[in-house]
Amino acid sequence: MLNAVQQIYGHIERIIRSYDSVSLEDMKRVRLMNRIDTKYIVRLGDIQHLLECSAEDYYVQEVDGERNIAYHTIYYDTHDFRMYIAHQDGKKTREKIRMRTYVSSGLSFLEVKNKNNRGRTDKKRIKVDADSDYMHSEETRAFLAKHALFTPEELMPHLENRFNRITLVNRGMTERLTIDTGLCFHNYSNDRDGELLGIAVVELKRDGRTASPMHDLLIRKHIHTMGFSKYCIGCAFTDPTLKQNLFKERIRHVLKLNEVSYV
Repeated sequence: MLNAVQQIYGHIERIIRSYDSVSLEDMKRVRLMNRIDTKYIVRLGDIQHLLECSAEDYYVQEVDGERNIAYHTIYYDTHDFRMYIAHQDGKKTREKIRMRTYVSSGLSFLEVKNKNNRGRTDKKRIKVDADSDYMHSEETRAFLAKHALFTPEELMPHLENRFNRITLVNRGMTERLTIDTGLCFHNYSNDRDGELLGIAVVELKRDGRTASPMHDLLIRKHIHTMGFSKYCIGCAFTDPTLKQNLFKERIRHVLKLNEVSYV
């Protein structure tokens, strides 16, 4: 499987090199005032086809010459997984706390994402030094006190995640979409690793119900929306002792699309 995956990754890199590009500054023009977010889990081979069919409809974001950006994330939770359990139990109001690093630039941010009972997500972040004890700095304490439900003393790292992200924007600047591939997890609690190399997570963010070429392509390929939290799915994959009833059907679907290997 690994050789086939590597070949597809190579094809994807060549395809996105053929796209017209936009900069981070250009992306600021994409103001989605009435945003609808939808996620899809897609076979890696289908991503190759979707990208081949979309070059005339989308730009690709380029940062310092890179179009497939590497991300590294550390997710925090309480010792008894209160944030994970809130999601697993179907709570509408929930929180996520993570430290995300953009690997090529070395920039790191501590982020708090809060979702309310109307499905709206609010994200706040501050820049941190990933090599320092950033969780116990005065700046972090003040940041968490203002935006989070938990203090540094209540939090511990539970899951590490690495992936690559392609960001596209449509020509009308009314839709942004991300394609995440190469998902790898490391569980800090049991030192277990997991990989989802044969799938991609596609997320569409569009202004209301404006036309979306990618949405239409996905429908034609009979690919339907599905929620996918990297933190919750990563925890469920790498720790079978966790309660995961809500995720069972989702995990079965992902397993049909991907060969999961544990180290």
